[in-house]
Amino acid sequence: MKKSLLLYGFILAILFNIYTYVFLNKEVKFEQEKFTKVTTKLRDSIKKVTLKLDEAAYFSLEKNENAQNYFELTNPNKTILIEKLIPVVTEKLLDYNSNPKGNPYTGQDPIGPNKFVINKVKILNHRWIIADFSDGEYWGEVILKYFINPDESITFEVNQSLLYQK
Repeated sequence: MKKSLLLYGFILAILFNIYTYVFLNKEVKFEQEKFTKVTTKLRDSIKKVTLKLDEAAYFSLEKNENAQNYFELTNPNKTILIEKLIPVVTEKLLDYNSNPKGNPYTGQDPIGPNKFVINKVKILNHRWIIADFSDGEYWGEVILKYFINPDESITFEVNQSLLYQK
């Protein structure tokens, strides 16, 4: 009786070990397939986001080699670094927000008690800037021309201004 009980226990242990081995082996394969699917999906998502980002940055001075070459051709003795130029032009334009009558480069006169100030600036190429402005109640956009003078000063000129309806 004791021998048959040990034999049954031994057979049960072997069956339990086989079942555990098969279960864990299938679980590992399932997890690997799941990981592969998720990784592929994430790579595709990253590619889509990268393409959208490239598409959104198409009209920007950072990506436009022709606009960058303009600065080299106009003054071959002096190199203008685009990475340094963009913040300088942006800051120079935003400095006009401190004007008591508002930023003159919004192309709009004050409508109410608040002044128009530029909130966001995007430098499109070597000549054009698009900017968003508001007075807290009204919002608009403006297209500006900018010029870098030989004395390294920057001048702006309003080309077109648009004020959205309230």
